[in-house]
Amino acid sequence: MTAEDIARINAEHLISTPLRPADLLFVFGQRRGAQQIVEKAVELWRRGLFRHAIVSGGPTQGHPRTECSVIKDGMVAGGVPAGVILEEHRATNTGENVLFSLPVIDEALGRQNIKSVICLGKICTARRYPMTLQRHWPDVAKMLVTVNPYAVPVERWHTDPLFRERVLAEVAKIAPYEAEGFIADWP
Repeated sequence: MTAEDIARINAEHLISTPLRPADLLFVFGQRRGAQQIVEKAVELWRRGLFRHAIVSGGPTQGHPRTECSVIKDGMVAGGVPAGVILEEHRATNTGENVLFSLPVIDEALGRQNIKSVICLGKICTARRYPMTLQRHWPDVAKMLVTVNPYAVPVERWHTDPLFRERVLAEVAKIAPYEAEGFIADWP
């Protein structure tokens, strides 16, 4: 991997956006980094950056509790009112996170009432969160914030074997997923 490859991945894939208050925080569930996700969601709540949240994630990796349950419980323990957090307990991947959450959002809030969303998930999957949302909900304004559950800073992702493996696997998914219509281009 060349310095140019690393720079391109840093610029195109390992991204975040400026944040402003949003109608909804969309938490993409996961096991690795769940505690960092909880901490970031609580921080965003304390900063007044969302009015409602949806946490999406099913039972994975042999755990009986859903990702949603683990993350929501942590958010509530951190001070986010349970009543502002919507729940989706079936998703096992990013596409399902969005597909299974949209009906929950429609029923509880009305998607038409949501003008802006902050996507929250792991850094290695950063670009794919808003791209998946763009495919299924193009009209909402999207922002992105991520957490880094790995042992090295983001700018050194390529020096950690596990972090490098995850980033390169995610980068490799973008073109085929876009071609299959699973995701859509997002600025």
